[in-house]
Amino acid sequence: MEKEVIDGVTMKRALTRITYEIIEQNAQLDDLVLVGIKTRGIYLAQRIAQRLTQLEGRQVPVGELDITLYRDDHHQPGPNDPEVHGVSLPVSIENRHVVLIDDVLFTGRTARAALDALLSQGRPQRISLAVLVDRGHRELPIRADFVGKNIPTSLDEQIKVAVMEHDGRDGIYIQKNS
Repeated sequence: MEKEVIDGVTMKRALTRITYEIIEQNAQLDDLVLVGIKTRGIYLAQRIAQRLTQLEGRQVPVGELDITLYRDDHHQPGPNDPEVHGVSLPVSIENRHVVLIDDVLFTGRTARAALDALLSQGRPQRISLAVLVDRGHRELPIRADFVGKNIPTSLDEQIKVAVMEHDGRDGIYIQKNS
């Protein structure tokens, strides 16, 4: 059973707030690159880039990151695992400010894997992390620089983010683990 905790309108506001915070911390958007972590982080990165264009009149490059092979809990891809496409960056990340974007920050392991995958592509000047939801329960010393919503959860709950482009709806849901 899942319960909606954030509707699509509130989710859009949270992404707008993240966008404004990115603008405030980056006077020069020229060196900025957004990189979405597969799957939903990619769509969130694209939305933030669109909002940056609307607000600042500049296009910010958006890359995609598949961290499957960099996870410390998935050493060998199995026959039923999705195909890994790795990293797709439209520009070099050398000496740029990269904002990694993901839907949910939980243990920190996805963010750590994303850092490994990103650093295999070059050496950015700075890396920041933006997440739509921070649910707590860190296993690694990682924190987000930009957070849409803090939603404290218990370990027997899951946060599900739905995006229109992938799920046919926008919203954030809590679901009890069975």
